[in-house]
Amino acid sequence: MMILRSIMRIGSFSMTPLCRMILKKRHSGVFGLGNKTYEHYNKVAIYVDKRLEELGATRVFEIGLGDDDANIEDDFITWKDRFWPMVCDYFGIESTGEDILMRQYRLLEQPDVTPDRIYTGEVARLHSLQNQRAPFDAKNPYLAPIKVNRELHKGGSRSCMHVEFDIEGSKMRYEAGDHLAMYAVNDTDLVQRLGELCKADLDQVFSLINTDTESSKKHPFPCPTTYRTALTHYLEITAIPRTHILKELAEYCSDEKDKEFLRFLASTTADGKAKYQSWVQDATRNIVHILEDVPSCRPPIDHVCEILPRLQPRYYSISSSSKLHPQTVHITAVLVKYETVTGRVNKGVATNFLAAQHPEGDPLPRVPIFIRKSQFRLPTKPDIPIIMIGPGTGLAPFRGFIQERDNCRREGQNVGDTILYFGCRKKSEDFLYQEELEEYVKQGSLQLRLAFSREQENKVYVTHLLQEDSDKVWDVIGEKKGHVYICGDAKNMASDVRNILLNVIQTKGGLTESEAQQYLKKMEAQKRYSADVWS
Repeated sequence: MMILRSIMRIGSFSMTPLCRMILKKRHSGVFGLGNKTYEHYNKVAIYVDKRLEELGATRVFEIGLGDDDANIEDDFITWKDRFWPMVCDYFGIESTGEDILMRQYRLLEQPDVTPDRIYTGEVARLHSLQNQRAPFDAKNPYLAPIKVNRELHKGGSRSCMHVEFDIEGSKMRYEAGDHLAMYAVNDTDLVQRLGELCKADLDQVFSLINTDTESSKKHPFPCPTTYRTALTHYLEITAIPRTHILKELAEYCSDEKDKEFLRFLASTTADGKAKYQSWVQDATRNIVHILEDVPSCRPPIDHVCEILPRLQPRYYSISSSSKLHPQTVHITAVLVKYETVTGRVNKGVATNFLAAQHPEGDPLPRVPIFIRKSQFRLPTKPDIPIIMIGPGTGLAPFRGFIQERDNCRREGQNVGDTILYFGCRKKSEDFLYQEELEEYVKQGSLQLRLAFSREQENKVYVTHLLQEDSDKVWDVIGEKKGHVYICGDAKNMASDVRNILLNVIQTKGGLTESEAQQYLKKMEAQKRYSADVWS
């Protein structure tokens, strides 16, 4: 039931009556959206499927579990191709067996309206640059001035930024561990190139109007607007296109070989999946690259605006404490910029946008932001010891934690052990906030365990240090009932840390493997084990 609306557009017959029939008779067909790097992978979908059965629904087809760590679009299409024949057979409906691409929106171009007569870009999102009113959230972000934007790396070819946003007067509140969300804009040159490939007038004013009159969503983004504004502010043009996008692009190929190639990439055959993996994903081709490399594919710009996903806010762990910095909020962000196997240079949308914002002169550059609350929290009592594990920019939330615990110490409170495991490549290059951290150590506010992976022949990571410190780790989490925090890569580092902790609990606590698992689950339930991770 979770995917009925999303597949109406690609069914081979009118889906609305069938969807209503299924919903009315409570028949079950569930496809879940999840990510295997997370512990509770597709738990909601599994629960919904089970609950529908308990309520008397008939399971027409087995549950589908999508994995966004791999290719969730492929998971869905594979499931859908088996699902619909079962549905048709169950309800006695004849299907053509072929997908028909259906436009969800109709185009309304307004040649008599010039761009200066409509709200565009951030004005459309914020309504007015002068009339900002709290509370601020995803639909009403705060246009925050950037007060500081400085480089943290001391050498090497990479870059990491420390950015401070001014929130004075905004009534925005945050706590250490929360996230800052930022709306960025796409690269101007990339937008221009996409317009050229689609042979479009980017300054043409247009609207996309939903053909489903029953939908509350009339437009995919604020309309009327210009193609330039839509591609700059509202659409994700740097993401790897999913297979359904390639299938739709194929229809605009004038060369039959190009059309078959895109259809092949979008297919669910083993060879098609392998080619999609190598040619699209491994080569990190975005829609601009695909149109450049498939020369006869020239889709109309309005259809491109329809099929591309929305440009989402980027989330960053806040790297400051509001106890020390109530008027500013800080983030720590690595500049994403790399060369692909095709020789192109790909740039991260948000970090490259940030890198261009230099707080020099008046007025200061402004960026739309809002705060997202988190469950990643310090213990309510500062005397409880904590272990923080955060290599690279995983250090970000722990900078706020350390500031807060140091502030408690300065106020005369009893503060438990504050232990940080931090890792980077080289001390001379990417030791983030080195002077700050060393000063905290000097003052007695922090115990610092460092792993510089590339300063010796055999690489050393924070996980190696944790294994060495098994007695200390058990003393904190077993004897003193302290807290453990992990921030960083979910797929490798966080998984390894979890396994190390399980081993420590089992060996030092004298527990069986099953008992160790239960011990860690209890720590999670008590908020003594917390992870802020990404894949």
